[in-house]
Amino acid sequence: MSDSGYTVFQTPIGHCAVAWNARGLIGVQLPEGSAATTARRIKGRFAHAARRTPPPPVKQAIERIRNLLRGGADELSAIELDMSGHSPFYRRVYELARAIPAGETLSYGELAARAGEPAAARAVGQAMAHNPFPLIVPCHRVLAAHGGAGGFSARGGVETKFRLLRIEGAIRQGALPLG
Repeated sequence: MSDSGYTVFQTPIGHCAVAWNARGLIGVQLPEGSAATTARRIKGRFAHAARRTPPPPVKQAIERIRNLLRGGADELSAIELDMSGHSPFYRRVYELARAIPAGETLSYGELAARAGEPAAARAVGQAMAHNPFPLIVPCHRVLAAHGGAGGFSARGGVETKFRLLRIEGAIRQGALPLG
């Protein structure tokens, strides 16, 4: 029997989901339009995980995610993640992205420089595109050069990215997108 589980939960932006194992969270799923679709998506990503009642650390992570999505100043950097299936470069980029405070942004190039690879902006973009932990590894806070959106793989694309940045106060409500 697998030690992995997942659960779906309501947030101010829709039903999200998390998957976990004994070492920490292994994935976060942003809303897919309905609870059932979000559940299918997380189950598709983590076929070995069973739908379960989350243990206390996962319940705490869920509450912190909800708080952040309500506009709270909750940083998610203390949530335990299992990054064992990711390359050392991706792990380094994810850890550096986790240090970007809510309400602030960095460019892909700036994050590459912080990772010690100043010419690796595209590789950082790939790491963000394959980020299994959106919100906890805040890929929405990483933008293209000169404040352009870059991409965002969640449902709704860059519109969702800008919505998350507005919730965090990085973009004024009603302001035009960054690029």
